This record gives sequence, C-alpha cells and structure tokens, in this order.
Amino acid sequence: MIEVAIMLEGQMGLNWSRWQKIAKLVDDLGFSGFYRSDHFTNPSPPDQDALELWTSLTWLATNTENIEFGPLVSPFTFRHPSNIARMAVAVDDLSGGRLQLGLGAGWQEREHEKFGFDLGSISERLQRFEEGLDVVNLLFNTNKPVSYSGDYFTLKDALLLPRPKRPGGPKILIGGNGMLRTLPLAAKYSAEWNGLRQSSEDFSMRNQRLDELLIEAGRNATDVRRSLMSGCVFGATEKEADEKAKDWGAQSAAELRQNHVFAGTGEQIVDQLSEFANAGCQRVMLQWLDLDDLDGLEAMAKIILPLLAGEK
Repeated sequence: MIEVAIMLEGQMGLNWSRWQKIAKLVDDLGFSGFYRSDHFTNPSPPDQDALELWTSLTWLATNTENIEFGPLVSPFTFRHPSNIARMAVAVDDLSGGRLQLGLGAGWQEREHEKFGFDLGSISERLQRFEEGLDVVNLLFNTNKPVSYSGDYFTLKDALLLPRPKRPGGPKILIGGNGMLRTLPLAAKYSAEWNGLRQSSEDFSMRNQRLDELLIEAGRNATDVRRSLMSGCVFGATEKEADEKAKDWGAQSAAELRQNHVFAGTGEQIVDQLSEFANAGCQRVMLQWLDLDDLDGLEAMAKIILPLLAGEK
C-alpha cells in the first residue's frame, strides 16, 4: 500500500497556531508523515509568516507520536552542514528516531537577497550541495575526529557528540528530478529519493534509472525509498473540487490532474495514488496549501486512507 503524508509550505503563512493544530491532526488521522519547506520568506511579495523550520521540528518531536517528519528540504546555502547535522541528530534522538533529513541545494533568489546569503549559480549550488552531503555523511558515520577540505566547507578534527542513537544518524532524503546530478547523489548518499510534481510515467522512468545508479554504486535497489511531493486539491464533491481548482488558476480539478496535481474527490485522488504506486512510488507527500482548512484535511483522510488500506 502506498503511504500518504502531508507537506506544508512553511513560508506561506505558517505560524505556531497553525503548525500545532495541523501537526496534531495529521498525527491523529493516520497519515504516515508530516513535512514542510525551509524558507525565510515566500518567493514573491507580500511577505507572509514563515515559522522557523528547526524550531518547529523540535516541537514536533515531543508533541507527536506516530508520524515521520522532516524538512523538504533544508538547503546548504543558508544552513551550514555541520549545524544541520547537529540539529538533526538532536531532533531525531528527541523524537525516538522519526526524523527524515531532507537536504537540498537551495533555489529561492528572493530570500537569499533579502537576508544576505549567497545563492550562487546552479553549478555552484550543486557543488556546494555535494560537499554539504559529504560533511553530513562524515559527521553521522565517523566515531572519531574527522577532517575535510572543500571549496565551500571544511572540517578539522571534528567529532559530532553525542553520537546519534540511530546507527548512521537520521536517514537522508534527497529531493529533485534531475537525471544528471540529483539522481546520482541520491544513489550515493540517500535513504530516500523524493521526486517533484511529475507524471507517473516520468516517475517510473526516473525510478528505473535510480535502480541502475544504485547497482552501479554497489547498493541494493531496495536501499532507497521512492517518494513524490505534489500539490493536492480535495473536494467532497466534484463541484467543490472544481471550485477550489480555480485558486490554482485552473478551470477544473480535471485540468489540475492533467498537470500532475492530486485533485478531485477522495476516490479520484486514490486513483491517482494507485497510478504512482504502480510506477514504484512508496510514499506521496500531498502539498496542503490552505493552512486553515482543517475540516477538509480531515474529510480527505477519512476517505482516502481507508480506501488505500482496502477497507470498505
């Protein structure tokens, strides 16, 4: 059975009140995970509330019981990998081993310019990303002081203490669709690859390529979980779903489905989820943009989760 998690855009109005209400609901309803983005602000004005990521995950660690959780994703452009590694181990230990450490290269120009961080070219971001993954991997897996020298990051006799309770530390998630750089990095470093909004056919193609890359890297295809993050528009009826689709600039939920958004009634969303399960996807993170629509989130869960479990 494909798993269903919820994902929030933390820069689009997220504050403590909304975060706490949604987190407890997601944990209680039976979703498999709860994820959120890591940004200082939204990509276009006006600015909205953007609750700080790692502080919010620390709260989540001790105020939920069931869900896996983590960032989608924390970038190395404004977070040093050594600091990410220290925070991630602490939060993972605090939660009893439920953190999935999503890591990324960074992309949003506006937040970097506003808050004084160097984003760099795409090539520079990817080089920084690979170095950051090296640093995190070394700190998680080395029980003695380690040194590292790169163009962006250096370590000198560094040792992460206390050591992670989980052997090898929190599981690393790498997100993105890139065939030339992202998938090879996922094959080398990650325990989970997370694709971004795409067709089930494209997901299947990337999934098969990842299998090949894992074998080339001396790993098993089963070593890396396959997941997808995409938008979600739920309506109790087709008419309600079509009305909500207009907020996405579409005329109908059917139009959104054609653009690889999970949209429609619960049954229609389950049909889409089944397509991705057949393409090799093991978990979908549904992007829930209306942070105040708790009733809609609950209604969707009560339809799709039993259907996926084969219940009447």
